[in-house]
Amino acid sequence: MLNINFFEMLDLNNIKTIIFDFGGVIININPQKTINALHHLGILHAEKLMSENGNQSMLQRYELGLISDNEFINYIKQHCTPDTHPVDIIQAWNAMLLDIPMSRIVLLNHLSEEYNLLLLSNTNHLHYLSYSKNFERTTKGKKWNDVFKHCYFSFEIHKRKPSIDIYKHVLQKEMIKPEETFFIDDSLENIETAMMLGIKTHWLQGELTDLFKKSTV
Repeated sequence: MLNINFFEMLDLNNIKTIIFDFGGVIININPQKTINALHHLGILHAEKLMSENGNQSMLQRYELGLISDNEFINYIKQHCTPDTHPVDIIQAWNAMLLDIPMSRIVLLNHLSEEYNLLLLSNTNHLHYLSYSKNFERTTKGKKWNDVFKHCYFSFEIHKRKPSIDIYKHVLQKEMIKPEETFFIDDSLENIETAMMLGIKTHWLQGELTDLFKKSTV
């Protein structure tokens, strides 16, 4: 029989708060699925759309909550075949969002007994609507605040990683100390910025639950 003991793999001494990224950490994602779906709608340069950098790009403006769902959909529609319906665009845009493994929810529930859990995500409103339903489905009706003390979504707070301002914002809002805070993200750039403020970090390159358990037979 497999005996799973949580909290064995990491040194969390003096840690009071754990901040989680969402995409690629809690929810599985595959951006290529959205690129493929946009190709089917006639967008030949979908890869460029998904990789645009700079706060003036439409994607980043959307993640910052500076444009509405309709404005973003209309922007995408300009590059699609003429008969493309907004529902087709929404489905294509959400195609990258996969499952939230129950094992990760179990882990979060265990962690919430000992730590304050926060969520910090670069995201947009259409994705939020989709994965919120997924989250409630996986957790059998639980809301975000049933698992996390607070959630910080870029489109709501008008800040996004890796800007140092977003980390300062969370620290100030939560009144927490960097040295008592642990941050997990799958982007090295985001990790490096958090480290500049003295936040303890982990660059996740594998499975989240493997960080917190030691399995013995």
